[in-house]
This record gives sequence, structure tokens and C-alpha cells, in this order.
Amino acid sequence: MKLSLDELPAQLAQRLLPAYLISGDEPLRVGEASDLIRARARAAGYEEREVFFIERAGAVWDEVQQSAQSLSLFANRRVIEIRMPTGKPGVNGAAALLRVMAAAGDELLLLVITGKLERETQGAEWVRALQARGAWLPIWPIARAQLPQWLQARFRAAGLRADEEALELLAERSEGNLLAAQQEIEKLALLLPPGAAVSATEVAASSADSARFDVFQLGEAVRAMEPGRSLRILAGLQAEGAEALLVLWGLLRIMHGLQASGFSPAGRTGPRPSFARLAARAARVDRVAKGLERGDAWDELALLAVELCGLRPLPWLRAG
Repeated sequence: MKLSLDELPAQLAQRLLPAYLISGDEPLRVGEASDLIRARARAAGYEEREVFFIERAGAVWDEVQQSAQSLSLFANRRVIEIRMPTGKPGVNGAAALLRVMAAAGDELLLLVITGKLERETQGAEWVRALQARGAWLPIWPIARAQLPQWLQARFRAAGLRADEEALELLAERSEGNLLAAQQEIEKLALLLPPGAAVSATEVAASSADSARFDVFQLGEAVRAMEPGRSLRILAGLQAEGAEALLVLWGLLRIMHGLQASGFSPAGRTGPRPSFARLAARAARVDRVAKGLERGDAWDELALLAVELCGLRPLPWLRAG
């Protein structure tokens, strides 16, 4: 079966399945799902846990199979936990996983934790077999629009109340980094009395700017024609050491997608420039990033991003 994180507690209360697969790139939510399963397993008498880290396709699969087939000397029930960041076990690993799944049951629980599964991996035989024997939980990041609501629930769980300005400020500072947001809430819970109302002042005094961005979030901001957010994400990417050409690749994908959909010229900030103009701007970013022209590639990326959002920051300068 396929479950969401919200559905997991009810499923665990009903019964413990022989196998679980948790996939996703959001560490906090993946960790919380894993903790729920481990706690339920301990309550059911699974007292021993073996953890295997799969860092390359051929590694330790023989040990995994031997562990699944051997009898425990210390406990009747045990958990085999496989952490596989890539989600790609390879041919031998997939075969080993199928054998471990077949052995899972009343005495053995299989827990597989991976990064986000690519589309082709989602249809792999071992993933389908695990869903047939147990449950797959794909964990997704919290969307920006839903982040204040998620943060409010976390504040309530910590015994605090946050106003709208506090939620918006913490959402802005921790976007893409839920673990940092949770740590800030826990810090505030230690600093403030139970039931306290949290304002933007307390959040500003307590929290640092912990946002973590990727190229796809930049694409979302550009599609929504949000120049301020686009520039903030660009600054975050630059601070994190992202490659300017990788960011340009993301913006080019957005440009071609807009061109294929008729370019959707209307927006909150004004019409987007023509595709030809944007393509010329992108070409300049490429030349500057490769050292073929003078300039700063990140400044050029900022100009491209805001023009994609419908603003004209500077007149177009033709090469002379």
C-alpha cells in the first residue's frame, strides 16, 4: 500500500506491517516517520535492530541477507533497517531486498529508508513487492504556501501560540529547511513560558536565516512572477556554493516551458519580455559564467530572473 505521513499513525495503531519503505529528501519528516515505525516495533517486542548503510550498489548486501536468515541470540523479534540514500540498490541489491522481504513477518521487520525515488525507480520490482508486503511512504517537502500552517501546528505541539507575523517570518527564514524551523521552535519553547504568545520580535531575536533553497524552488518563484522571492532564493543558492550554470539551466527550463505554453504574458508584476529578449539575456549569463565576457554571473542571473518575473530592471544594452 501507499501511505502519507499523516496516515501512518492510524495504520500503525491498526497493525504493524512486515515491511516499510520511507523515501524523501526532507530529513525531519523522514526521521519522524522512521521514529514512529521504530517505536511501534519496540512496543510489539522487536527489541533488536540492525542498521545497514548502502553507499554503493554492491556493498554489504551479503551481510543483509545473512542477517535476515540468521536467528537472533538476544531477541525473538528484530528490525533490519537499510539506509540507501540513492534509492538504487543495483541488480544484486534488488534481488537481496526481494529475499529479505520474503523473510519478513512476525519475527522480522524490514525498514528501508531512501532519498527521493526517481520515477523509473518507483516502478522497480523491489518497490512494487514492498508495497505488496507492506507500505511505501513517499515524503514530500512542505509547500511554501502551507508552511505557516505547518509551523503553527508545531508551535501548538510545543505549547506556544504564534501570531501571523511570527509564522511568516519563520517561514521565510527556514524555507526548505524544516529541521531548522523545528529547532527554532524548540529553542523558543525553552526560552518562553508555556502558553506564551510568540511574536515576530521573539522569532527575529532567536532565529538565524536558515533557508535552504534549490533550483526548483527558484523555478516556482519565477513561474509565480515573484521577483523578491526569486532574488532571495538566488542569494541563498549563491551563498550555498551552487554553480551559476546549473542555476541558468533551471531558468532555461522555465523559459522553454513558458514558450511551449504560450508564454503566459499576464502576471502580477507586468508582462514578461519576449522569449527572444530573455534568450539573449540567458546567452549573456552563459558567456559571463564561462569567462567569455566581463561581468558577474550572479548579477546577470538576477537580471534574468526579475525579467522573467515581468520587471524591466535596466534598459537593454546592445553590444557595440
